[in-house]
Amino acid sequence: MATVAYAVVHTEPPSIFLADDIELLHRVLALEVVARTAPGLLGEHAQPIRDALLEERWGDATVAWIRGTGTGIDVYDGKSVYSDDDLPADMIGAQLQFTRLFADGGGDG
Repeated sequence: MATVAYAVVHTEPPSIFLADDIELLHRVLALEVVARTAPGLLGEHAQPIRDALLEERWGDATVAWIRGTGTGIDVYDGKSVYSDDDLPADMIGAQLQFTRLFADGGGDG
């Protein structure tokens, strides 16, 4: 089973970014979110963000961007990505019987 890192940028509507791992996700946010922001929206935060980006301090740039814009970003790492190989359709019935919901024999208790 593969894993993915993802971020939700709390804009309207929210933006979601996916990457193979957290390090790549930090670079994605730096390029696709932080660096694409108009400097006028960042005010005094613009130059420190530029400096952090040029020094490849992705996390620092993103934190400064959050402070400058007031827009939150939630970052998640190591979430599972299921494929058909992980959960074959012909096995779902057999797997269901071993889940918590069916552990007591299917009664109301």
